[in-house]
Amino acid sequence: MRTGEPLPALGDVLAALDTGLWHWDTATGLVTVDAVAARLLGLPAAQVTLTEAQIRARLHPVDWNEITGVVQLAVAEGTLAEVRIRIMDDRNRVARVVRSRSKPSFDRARRAYVLTGILQEVAEPRPGTPAARSAVTGDWRRSREAFLLDAGRALAEARSTQEVLRVAANLSMPGFSPDGFAVFGVEGDHLTVIGHHGHEPGSERPFTSMSLNTDYPGAEVVRTGRAVYLSSPEQYAARYPLTWPLAQPFGRQSWAYLPLTVSGRTMGAWLATFAYPVAFTPDERSVLTTVARMLAQALSRAGTAESERALSEDLQRTMLPKLGPGIPGMSVAARYIPTGGGLQVGGDWYDVVPLPGGASRTKPGGGRFALVIGDVQGHDVRAAGLMGQLRTALRAYASEGHRPDAVLSRASRFLHGIGEADPAELRFATCLYVEVDPASGMLEAARAGHPEPVIRMADKTVLARPTAGGPPLGVDPDADYPTTRFVLESGETMLICTDGLIETGGHDLETGWRRLRTVLEEHEGDQEELADALVQAVHGPSSHHTTGPLADRREDDIAMMLLSRQGEGGDARTDPTAPPRRRTALTVAQDEPERISVARQQLRELLHDWPSPDQVDSAVLLLSELLTNVLVHTDTDALLLAEVTGGREGRRMRIEVTDAGDDLPHVRRPGELASSGRGLVLIELLAHTWGVAPRGRGKSIWFELYETEGARPG
Repeated sequence: MRTGEPLPALGDVLAALDTGLWHWDTATGLVTVDAVAARLLGLPAAQVTLTEAQIRARLHPVDWNEITGVVQLAVAEGTLAEVRIRIMDDRNRVARVVRSRSKPSFDRARRAYVLTGILQEVAEPRPGTPAARSAVTGDWRRSREAFLLDAGRALAEARSTQEVLRVAANLSMPGFSPDGFAVFGVEGDHLTVIGHHGHEPGSERPFTSMSLNTDYPGAEVVRTGRAVYLSSPEQYAARYPLTWPLAQPFGRQSWAYLPLTVSGRTMGAWLATFAYPVAFTPDERSVLTTVARMLAQALSRAGTAESERALSEDLQRTMLPKLGPGIPGMSVAARYIPTGGGLQVGGDWYDVVPLPGGASRTKPGGGRFALVIGDVQGHDVRAAGLMGQLRTALRAYASEGHRPDAVLSRASRFLHGIGEADPAELRFATCLYVEVDPASGMLEAARAGHPEPVIRMADKTVLARPTAGGPPLGVDPDADYPTTRFVLESGETMLICTDGLIETGGHDLETGWRRLRTVLEEHEGDQEELADALVQAVHGPSSHHTTGPLADRREDDIAMMLLSRQGEGGDARTDPTAPPRRRTALTVAQDEPERISVARQQLRELLHDWPSPDQVDSAVLLLSELLTNVLVHTDTDALLLAEVTGGREGRRMRIEVTDAGDDLPHVRRPGELASSGRGLVLIELLAHTWGVAPRGRGKSIWFELYETEGARPG
């Protein structure tokens, strides 16, 4: 070309360099390519406009995903977008590799990317060469930094040694990745294999308990703290002839042994193996060294956490009782799950305390005992220590023969006294104490700020059992803890638990109970399986080392106990051929009118599957009238007994309210302006049948409603 002559056209220059030109507008989804670019894509050599789907069909799917990421990054950084692309033929084989360079821009008005770039074929690099391991983006440094950031984050989140090994197995290094690895530890003067990936099970046996003085690369790395890189089998055999026969059967082509160093101490070695030759360039060694350091830190953290976990679990296990032999007529299942943070110790506990005398109050030889469950404030060693002291104190008071209210009163004074001695360590504790008479099924419960017990009836109806209570232990040394008495019927199961079972997962008391109620109502297994199902409903899978969305949510300690009273024949469930029966009892004291609303809720829960909502509303209205009349017209407390019975002909509900008043009620016809006298009128209108029964001292007013007319007694 002579000086002063015009430059050739751009298209001619690109054609002479076998370089294609393309233009892509993501708003329209169209890509225009010239003749050279079309030929490189495996199309006829002519300018053509294609859709994104047509272009995508010609590219390797991994590379298409890479293109979108590179374009976004280039726009964000204001740089060129360079990507290496594999072009696929009709048989889904790689036809050629091309390199694309473009300057993308982002149109904010249309929210679209616009790119104009070039395509140029590049030689397919030979496996094992540095070119073959160049980053797909063509920017090795940027890919390396992104990889190390992702690897560091994943390793930092691993909570156990097995999680660390799983993360290491899934690391995909930019441009080159090992197809197998092994992690060696040290015990005394011998190597151990902590874990491996990409090898057959049992293949680690020759390397287990290998002396550190052995002429083996892993042992040398541990001895010297320096990495060993072996790029070929010939190099391995020349440097380590004695142990080469151990490595030869695995068929690898390159090996990297790197020290796992923490705080200046070599704790082991990491082996990365490759199925193709690797030159181990300075960049590759830098990546491997950085990964080894992060892996060492992650393994050290996981080892410390596992040691602490084992220590805390042993500590907690020594503080929890053995349930011991079975109780005649009853069975007990219990679970304790520590919190996921710190030492995993906390203040939750449960206990089973044999009571003095061992005899039932109603039948000799009944073997009375007490169930205790509680939660000391906090999730640390101090909470665990206080829990141990409080548990011992409660056991001592119970063993002296005190009633449930007295046991909790004494325990509250005991805990308050500890706080007075050291105000900085003042803690409170919730507790539920239940005295059990196995022969009669009678339960006497006292509650100190703790969640109420829940009863699952024989037909799986679930009721929260209202239980009187006082403040948490240690708050008020003079607090009273009233006792609530109720009967665990044949085939029924009582659940008592700490708030961790209810509130874990962002729930409050109401939504947490709703979640547990579903499990109680639907579970079909035995008592032990029910206990596991309740825990899994809160935590997900029963593994404490599972990654992903189903990982355990151990936000708080959990302690729980299930007490079941066996039915006929020793089964915890009654005979399925027997007519279903469920009932509840509740006391409403003169100074507790708010418990009328609790009674209404109890009745609705008892009638949860009653087919007629109108009848349920009528029963609740009549119950409210009867309870209110007792509180207004007498000076005594009211006792509610509600029962649902029946068989195939239909069920009936019977609601009975008993008081100690002497005056018998009479049906009156109140005027329009009368303020009372309508209770019995409503019962007469709404109930199928009703009556008044004298009870020696006092009386009972009862009414019945029938599911069908066939349920009416003959």
